Amino acid sequence: MEFIEKSDKDIFDIANPLWLDLVKSSNKNDYGGFTKNFSETFLMGANEVEIGKQWANNKLLSTLKEEANPIGCLRRDEHITVIYKQKSTEFPGDYLGRLVLGMEYEAVKIFGATIF
Repeated sequence: MEFIEKSDKDIFDIANPLWLDLVKSSNKNDYGGFTKNFSETFLMGANEVEIGKQWANNKLLSTLKEEANPIGCLRRDEHITVIYKQKSTEFPGDYLGRLVLGMEYEAVKIFGATIF
């Protein structure tokens, strides 16, 4: 079965460990761990200095709870965007997480990730 045709549950099974790795690495400001599953194209725009600035200027990015609830999947072309309901250990309320996945060299890679 093609990646894009997998069920939401199958996608969550793939995406959740990747999201958790991002959360854990972001909380530690660990650039290597944070970018280890990035696609080549996403990695080109994610240099260590810029990500370090984001961690320094946005405390939310290093205070994420290690549990997240996937809300759903959006499919477009060859990518699947997984939407997460995310919480912080320091800031009240809910935040929206976005994880864009796709295939690169027969492996699932991260093509985008944001939280707001």
